Amino acid sequence: MTSSAFDTSQVKDKRDTINSRFQKIKSMAASRRAKLNESHRLHQFFRDMDDEESWIKEKKLLVSSEDYGRDLTGVQNLRKKHKRLEAELAAHEPAIQGVLDTGKKLSDDNTIGQEEIQQRLAQFVEHWKELKQLATARGQRLEESLEYQQFVANVEEEEAWINEKMTLVASEDYGDTLAAIQGLLKKHEAFETDFTVHKDRVSDVCTNGQDLVKKNNHHEENISSKMKGLNGKVSDLEKAAAQRKAKLDENSAFLQFNWKADVVESWIGEKENSLKTDDYGRDLSSVQTLLTKQETFDAGLQAFQQEGIANITALKDQLLAAKHIQSKAIEARHASLMKRWSQLLANSATRKKKLLEAQSHFRKVEDLFLTFAKKASAFNSWFENAEEDLTDPVRCNSLEEIKALREAHDAFRSSLSSAQADFNQLAELDRQIKSFRVASNPYTWFTMEALEETWRNLQKIIKERELELQKEQRRQEENDKLRQEFAQHANAFHQWIQETRTYLLDGSCMVEESGTLESQLEATKRKHQEIRAMRSQLKKIEDLGAAMEEALILDNKYTEHSTVGLAQQWDQLDQLGMRMQHNLEQQIQARNTTGVTEEALKEFSMMFKHFDKDKSGRLNHQEFKSCLRSLGYDLPMVEEGEPDPEFEAILDTVDPNRDGHVSLQEYMAFMISRETENVKSSEEIESAFRALSSEGKPYVTKEELYQNLTREQADYCVSHMKPYVDGKGRELPTAFDYVEFTRSLFVN
Repeated sequence: MTSSAFDTSQVKDKRDTINSRFQKIKSMAASRRAKLNESHRLHQFFRDMDDEESWIKEKKLLVSSEDYGRDLTGVQNLRKKHKRLEAELAAHEPAIQGVLDTGKKLSDDNTIGQEEIQQRLAQFVEHWKELKQLATARGQRLEESLEYQQFVANVEEEEAWINEKMTLVASEDYGDTLAAIQGLLKKHEAFETDFTVHKDRVSDVCTNGQDLVKKNNHHEENISSKMKGLNGKVSDLEKAAAQRKAKLDENSAFLQFNWKADVVESWIGEKENSLKTDDYGRDLSSVQTLLTKQETFDAGLQAFQQEGIANITALKDQLLAAKHIQSKAIEARHASLMKRWSQLLANSATRKKKLLEAQSHFRKVEDLFLTFAKKASAFNSWFENAEEDLTDPVRCNSLEEIKALREAHDAFRSSLSSAQADFNQLAELDRQIKSFRVASNPYTWFTMEALEETWRNLQKIIKERELELQKEQRRQEENDKLRQEFAQHANAFHQWIQETRTYLLDGSCMVEESGTLESQLEATKRKHQEIRAMRSQLKKIEDLGAAMEEALILDNKYTEHSTVGLAQQWDQLDQLGMRMQHNLEQQIQARNTTGVTEEALKEFSMMFKHFDKDKSGRLNHQEFKSCLRSLGYDLPMVEEGEPDPEFEAILDTVDPNRDGHVSLQEYMAFMISRETENVKSSEEIESAFRALSSEGKPYVTKEELYQNLTREQADYCVSHMKPYVDGKGRELPTAFDYVEFTRSLFVN
């Protein structure tokens, strides 16, 4: 082998040796490192366990405390702290479990100190378990303490209420007035209601305490002691309340008696004052009023005896029977009341006796007053009537009236002897009344002095009346002469008016049936002049009427006519004459211009006067309708109140203003217009005559006229038509020229 090879081998061995030693050192280092780590873990475990043990020890000190609170607030605070501790234990549970898990792992890994680890673990677990047991036990004790303190609080609350009410029921204030005792009774009643509620509460508190004892609460002895003390206080309060209630009721009964006694005493005092008056009346009326009041007063006494006196006596008997502590005072008060009551009854009886005596006295006076008042009233009424009759103004309207007045006056003077007797009786009654020395008569304002003055005035009035009657007698004799003179002239003038009206309207003096219209017109004018001439006679009558008015003559037994009435009748007669003239002139014109015959006009006039029953020269609507029917007008018959258009159309013509009357002038104008209403023109008349002639000839024969017209119309035409002359100048016999007649008629 060469040296280089040797060296190489040597280096290799050296290297392997170094590597082996290095690996060994490396292995030893790793082993030591592992042991150091294991030792570190072990010491770390022990240190952690020491920390936990220290924490457990600290907490054990807390849960081992014997302080469970001295009051409810303290217990509640300790309970809150314990709840936080339990929460902390629960929160620390993972850390404890971590330590246990680490120790178990170390023990399982056959680490050094395995026995110590297991011993420490067992000891640690025991300490943890003991801590949890102590915590649980303390929590239970705190709950028991909370229940106990709540029980104690309830007991103390009830004891405080009882102590407060003991002070109330122990009070010596039982009220000194009825209002005060009633207030105290109401307060006590409210207390008893409240006490019932609190007794229920005490029962509930004791039931709660018994439940705590049954649960073996560690305050069992204190609970039993407090329940006993509370029940004792309730019993003491109940007894004290019952005693106070009895005293309040007793004092209330006494004050009630005193109050009722005060009411009775006040009522008696009021009635005593009513009886102290010395007023026994001034007259019968006032005495009777006082007696009525006294009877009412006595009725009130009887009613009060049945109620007020009976009630106060019954109350007294009730209190004495109950052996009231104030029995002597009650009995003395009642005896005093009864004494005053007996005296009141005696005083009332005495007053009633005096009032009855006064009534008897005034009744005698009253009878005299009433008798005097009745007779004085009757005498005064007689005097007033006599005075009224005697002083009534003597204004008569006839001799008969003044004669009756004088006869009545004589009869009155004959009756004065009876009045004198009544006057003497009144004087005697007045003397008797004055002997009683009483006030004025309440039933009359008449006095004897006034009646005497009245009697003297009557004599004076009688004399004055006789003078007035004589004066009026002379005046009436003069007035009667004036009445007779007026009546003579008025009656004669009225007779003339009636005769003249009859002359104008009846036409008996105008011979209407034979006289012509012209002769009637002349007669009417003469009569109208006579009417105007009689105006002077009317003036004389008016002068006599004025003289009667001046003499205040309001009636006239010798005539029924007055100046106004006669003047109106004369005026109406004057107007009637003018209307008659105008009507005749109208008829003459109608006869001459329209062909209406004089006989027709007479018929119209006669028919008008026939229906003019009152000779007023006018027809009312019903008379006018009857007149038209009599003249041949075919007017329909209608019921009263129903419309009559045909007749209304006629009234529109004759009475357009509807004054209710149709004058002779209006009537004649209507009848004339109706007679000629179909004649419109000369051509129409010519056509009518042409229709009468045969073959339409320009003339009409006498026979044709009498065949087709009324006799009056035919006579009128024959007398007024000229004979017909033909174109050769020849007159035809019995032929009349109607053309020339018609033209001449319309020209006129």
